[in-house]
Amino acid sequence: MELAFTPCSSLGTSHISSQRRATTRTLCRNCNTKQFVLHNSSFSNGWKLSYQTRICSRNAPNGCTPIMASSQVDGAGSDPFLNKVSLFKDAFWRFLRPHTIRGTALGSLSLVTKALIENPDLIRWSLVPKAFSGLLALICGNGYIVGINQIYDIGIDKVNKPYLPIAAGDLSVQSAWFLVLMFAVAGLLIVGVNFGPFISSLYCLGLFLGTIYSVPPFRMKRFPVLAFLIISTVRGFLLNFGVYYATRSALGLQFEWSSPVAFITTFVTMFALVIAITKDLPDVEGDRKFQISTLATKLGVQNIALLGSGLLLINYIGAILAAVYMPQAFNRNLMIPVHSILACSLIFQTWFLDKEKYTKDAISAFYQFIWNLFYAEYLIFPFI
Repeated sequence: MELAFTPCSSLGTSHISSQRRATTRTLCRNCNTKQFVLHNSSFSNGWKLSYQTRICSRNAPNGCTPIMASSQVDGAGSDPFLNKVSLFKDAFWRFLRPHTIRGTALGSLSLVTKALIENPDLIRWSLVPKAFSGLLALICGNGYIVGINQIYDIGIDKVNKPYLPIAAGDLSVQSAWFLVLMFAVAGLLIVGVNFGPFISSLYCLGLFLGTIYSVPPFRMKRFPVLAFLIISTVRGFLLNFGVYYATRSALGLQFEWSSPVAFITTFVTMFALVIAITKDLPDVEGDRKFQISTLATKLGVQNIALLGSGLLLINYIGAILAAVYMPQAFNRNLMIPVHSILACSLIFQTWFLDKEKYTKDAISAFYQFIWNLFYAEYLIFPFI
């Protein structure tokens, strides 16, 4: 049973015995609307009161847009330990930046699948644990890079991304440091034990680039060109080359470039460059406040959005031309129509962003759409 009510509702909460008081956190100065929800949890013997804080948005239909932040008051029957575990699990997941994990996981699975399709006679069930250990190592590396960035961007994130766990106060800096060090050590151990010195050196290079991107005195994210090169190198070249090399090595094969793998490595490196350029679009306000120099703060949101779209269109045109002129290497019946559709959807999304006058909500939707295009490329890659 669930009952929703507003702060002015006549229904009181005096009969709810609370073990943990709700924490009110105002994330917008212009709006402090809260929605309370009282429901009976099937996992506890008590009632739970929760609310969501909504932030003001002039362009939203109702004037407010719900954000990913909530607080809860748990009933007398709830287990405090389970409550803490649940809260930590939520903070931990946000700390990992799920959209980046999806990209890493899809990329690695796509390249492994392609290598197996190319060599079906070498597939062995004994390779499955090694494949999963490699995926875990990549997720650990991803967690280290995005985690250390959050540790050194707390002030900026309170403006740009107040839902992130450290900025929101849901994860302490000490806990964050413990997690990133655990990710780094676990990833290095997994790679060192299972994949040998060459892949270990590539992994260390990725961690090093992720470190100097965020950590003073280097903090390469202050310099747009260097920041773009780091992101495109780690997410583009190192991920694709490293995973394909490790997979062929596990199959007992020497590394050699195939046309599809050379294509996806080039394509994704360019795509990662676009992600690096456009990731700053929703963050212009905080970057200006903390004097972080990005192309978005220098050239303006509209120009960077158009630049990113233009580079992606070049990518898609290149993919179509590769299928046209290299039919022996690519499945043109798939590559041409799919990339044409993706290119058209990108044009439409760019037009829609302009139509919405580059509002913050429209910019965030545009940036998420670019990530969806990124995922789509990896989904079709094994079949091209």
